[in-house]
Amino acid sequence: MNLRIAQLQHDPGSPFPPVEAALAEPDGLLAFGGDLSPQRLLNAYAQGIFPWFSEGEPILWWSPSRRAVFRSDGVRLSSRSRRSLRKSNLRVRADTAFDAVIEACAHRPRPGQSGGTWITGAMIAAYARLHRLGHAHSIEVFDGDELVGGLYGLAVGRMFCGESMFSARSGASSLALAALARRLQAWGWPIIDAQVPNPHTRSLGVETWRRDDYLLALAGLRDAPAEPGNWSARFGELQAGAILMPLAD
Repeated sequence: MNLRIAQLQHDPGSPFPPVEAALAEPDGLLAFGGDLSPQRLLNAYAQGIFPWFSEGEPILWWSPSRRAVFRSDGVRLSSRSRRSLRKSNLRVRADTAFDAVIEACAHRPRPGQSGGTWITGAMIAAYARLHRLGHAHSIEVFDGDELVGGLYGLAVGRMFCGESMFSARSGASSLALAALARRLQAWGWPIIDAQVPNPHTRSLGVETWRRDDYLLALAGLRDAPAEPGNWSARFGELQAGAILMPLAD
């Protein structure tokens, strides 16, 4: 392990090093060790830090110099996707199948990727705990009773910190993101953290912000009133065609 980064203490309430201490290469690596307790994870996200590591590695904590961010009014689906989804019977819900969503994100293969192996058993258990506490949420796309896509992440004040998404049907993960963005925009939640940009998120309208700009936005949103709890009733159910319609003023 690189000795230029800090090792976290065992106490879940112990502080993280300042994000300015993160390495330039690999970009954003800040610390290692500690645990995945709810207290530690919530403290991390409130400071713009997230865990990312593979099976067999120590827990690694990151705060990259460039952050992928969606504006909740800025998610863009391609014309082809919109035409296809508008004709579908897909419906989107929240917090009715969290365990199934995170398992699918962990194990479903992705083109050009290794299948989400960084979502280890320890990570699944940790975010399931946060879900039971009302902090972690899943957005789920159904075709009838079949789960065909979705995403999960954490609510931190009035910011949603996305973790991963999956599709078992073309366009399903993009629809989940569009539905989340639509609801967040209506609730007055302006941005979705997507951590690190990739070609898929770039195609959907993700922006790349400097870390300082991201942290400034986070500071203005993390302490905003937003009671933890299940989102199922609040989110409701959205039909694909309604998601793709302009949001009324």
